[in-house]
Amino acid sequence: MGLNILLVSTYEMGRQPFGLASPAAWLRRAGFEVRCLDLSLDSLDVEAVRAAGLVAFYVPMHMGTRMAVPVIAQVRQINPDAHLCCYGLYAPVSADYLYRLGVDTLLGGEFEAGLVALARRISESANGRTRRASVANEQITPHVSRFTLPLISLDRQSFLPPDRTDLPNLSRYAHLISSNGESITVGYTEASRGCKHLCRHCPIVPVYGGRFRIVQREVVLADIRQQVVAGAKHITFGDPDFFNGPGHAMPLVTALHAEFPHLTYDVTIKVEHLLQHAEHLPALKETGCLFITSAVESFDERILGIFDKGHSREDFITALTLCRQVGLLLVPTFVAFTPWTTLAGYRAFLAEIVRLGLVDQVSPIQCAIRLLIPPGSKLLELLEVEDLVEGLDEAKLSYLWHSADPRVDALQHDLEILVQRCAGQHVPRREVFRRVWEHAYQGVGDPAGRVPFPELPEAAGFVPYLTEPWYC
Repeated sequence: MGLNILLVSTYEMGRQPFGLASPAAWLRRAGFEVRCLDLSLDSLDVEAVRAAGLVAFYVPMHMGTRMAVPVIAQVRQINPDAHLCCYGLYAPVSADYLYRLGVDTLLGGEFEAGLVALARRISESANGRTRRASVANEQITPHVSRFTLPLISLDRQSFLPPDRTDLPNLSRYAHLISSNGESITVGYTEASRGCKHLCRHCPIVPVYGGRFRIVQREVVLADIRQQVVAGAKHITFGDPDFFNGPGHAMPLVTALHAEFPHLTYDVTIKVEHLLQHAEHLPALKETGCLFITSAVESFDERILGIFDKGHSREDFITALTLCRQVGLLLVPTFVAFTPWTTLAGYRAFLAEIVRLGLVDQVSPIQCAIRLLIPPGSKLLELLEVEDLVEGLDEAKLSYLWHSADPRVDALQHDLEILVQRCAGQHVPRREVFRRVWEHAYQGVGDPAGRVPFPELPEAAGFVPYLTEPWYC
């Protein structure tokens, strides 16, 4: 059709981007020339930018969106006539900011069909390119088309197997470190998008509003097959919650295990769902599930209530026990620092990790994560949150807030630097946790609160982990 399209990802937690491979398949089937570029591994291809009539940035997460901002400016300078699009979870919630940066079209939710429609519209315009002034999600000028591109689409789609042909080899992405120390090539796919739940702090909620959409089973299996051929021995399912639809998920992993009995995988499942669907935990173990990630967020009941997580501290402990009983590793993630986190509360958080035997299972960055409140967050519906936020920092894609205790903010800042430095030096998890503990008790100008690091029991066994340390 004469339109060259450049799909760009800046960062997706060390994974080969599904969000490039999936729309690439749709656009190529529609007859467009498509180039995929993953800037987490490769540099910007200036010639590809110059040749593109449409440059579309995949923005599924906070860090990836922030990293896209300078690239958007660079692309606009290299090719001022190109039509710029951002698509993915963070496109609609960052709409005002991205429009001001010069982005022409934003697509949130189920974006593949929207990208094809946009590409056709640009291709069919008089000169093959849509003038930037004519591009708005809610209103299309008559000389281009009467077709309207919704800012958020939740239309059910019949997916295609992702086209990964021009993405970097899987061996270049994050690996799994197994129990025998082997570095294992990891593939990544998605069996569903969105979520049935409305946790107030979650960036999925403003876009999907309690709904989720499945990727058809045969498409998921076809995607995994091609990644196995490419060397994958472990698969990460990137679904926000694998048990949003257990009737979809369980037959999928049963079929996967039947075809690839030696392939392992990991999933993300909400604590609430681990309890509701506990009868499926043995089958997860039997079909090759190596670990389950769960967004526990906090042990503090007040914070869990503000987040509307749908579980309590005791619920998490019950889920942890259920998983241990069937031999499944449960990997919790946390929002360690919130406006309601106190110094005593943070220390109690660290002590609970020790008490529950989770030091080896918690990625060190989880001890330093600070709450993000992006535009559209349901947290902003709470009066106590409205009163504490200090305005939107568009460049940070989040509302500003500070702890009532300046020592807590200083501690979070220090720990983030400490954890990042340790990651670069490949410091073992137990040693990182020890340093976090000691700083939390000794490094905040509180001599009376000094508590020595507890002696940890010998690890029950090696905890497999992915080599990408970040999580947001």
